[in-house]
Amino acid sequence: MSFDLTDLRLFVHVAEAPSLTQGARRACLSTAAASARIQQLEARLGKRLFYRSARGMELTRAGQRLLTHARRMLRQIDHLMQDMAGDDDHTGHLRILANTTAVTELMPAVLGNFLAARPHLTIDLRERLNHEVIRGVEQGSADMGIVAGPVSTLELERYHFSTDRLVLITAPDHPLAQRQSVVLEDMVEDFHVGLPDTSSLMQFLTRRFQGVGAQLKLRVQVASFEAICRLVASNVGIGVIPESAALRHRQLMTLALVHIDAPWAVRERSVIVRDTATLPGGGMALIEALKHYGWRTGEVADSQR
Repeated sequence: MSFDLTDLRLFVHVAEAPSLTQGARRACLSTAAASARIQQLEARLGKRLFYRSARGMELTRAGQRLLTHARRMLRQIDHLMQDMAGDDDHTGHLRILANTTAVTELMPAVLGNFLAARPHLTIDLRERLNHEVIRGVEQGSADMGIVAGPVSTLELERYHFSTDRLVLITAPDHPLAQRQSVVLEDMVEDFHVGLPDTSSLMQFLTRRFQGVGAQLKLRVQVASFEAICRLVASNVGIGVIPESAALRHRQLMTLALVHIDAPWAVRERSVIVRDTATLPGGGMALIEALKHYGWRTGEVADSQR
């Protein structure tokens, strides 16, 4: 069975829209032409790929299976074209899914010098929850993912590159600032300053509080770790953020850092890929850059030293 790449790209565009009109526009086709192509693809496969309704296009189970394979095939075609256009790691395009800390703290620190040395390499970096990162790499919608903490990635290649930990930050005169360490129960009565509900860190902390039968009491939610630190330093509330971010911001403002005595506070960072042999240009070089960052900053687990 042969596949037309235009049909596959159209199918993916419609599935991700999910609207025939929007998908057709992304594929630079008229709605009528797109509809005819989708119907021809369904006839060729002998499977219905979409449920059509006034609300849009919804994938059938056969459509969901095709979407996974189509994404992988198209990514490989893109990688082939990139490899033919250049013979080193300085060209190409990488799509990366990562959790909150990686998007806001880690990747900006790593990508500065990395991309400056590779002017023809482009990167699409998007924030996702851990399970969404894993699914995206498994399904081929991303070249690589960055996850934190214990995750199951049996079908993927995983490379540990650093270890950070979550810490409690408070104003210096807060009662908890005098403690050597705290546990989760010590933090349930205080108001917290946190990230938006959509962030992976916020959802992780919310689940931890629910696990001890408590509610994470939020006084204000802001968009960055810097904003959290500024508000905490003003005694607006307490916060839980990565130690690497807390140490960096403590250089500019007065904060107390308190150790959290819990296994979940340790956050091992790993990069996951389906197969390093099929990574586009720059992929392996970026993995090495992440490893180097871990060694350089000292954010490496004792077992890796």
